[in-house]
Amino acid sequence: QVRLVESGGGLVQPGGSLRLSCVASGINFRIAHMHWYRQASGKERELVATINSSGSTDYAVPVKGRFTVSRDYARNTVYLQMDNLNTEDTAVYFCYTRWRDRDWWGRGTQVTVSS
Repeated sequence: QVRLVESGGGLVQPGGSLRLSCVASGINFRIAHMHWYRQASGKERELVATINSSGSTDYAVPVKGRFTVSRDYARNTVYLQMDNLNTEDTAVYFCYTRWRDRDWWGRGTQVTVSS
């Protein structure tokens, strides 16, 4: 059974930072492409960042230069370092992978940016 478990969300002031983690199990993490999505209240889920199996990364325009995605192969964990957060980053953040022709999502972690 594939499991993706996110953690690290919380309340932060504008300009602050958070680091999200996603621990994966049930997959061969070394060859899995991993993604972070987010969904703000009343909006569609959107792709935030991608890290492929070799470590190459890609970012959505709104977060480029502020967010950094990375992975630790020894810990089966993917991270999302979020800096210079603003109120528009408030959302539930989800970890996602596609494995054996199925989509797998974590339950998400809430990030709230507010003064």
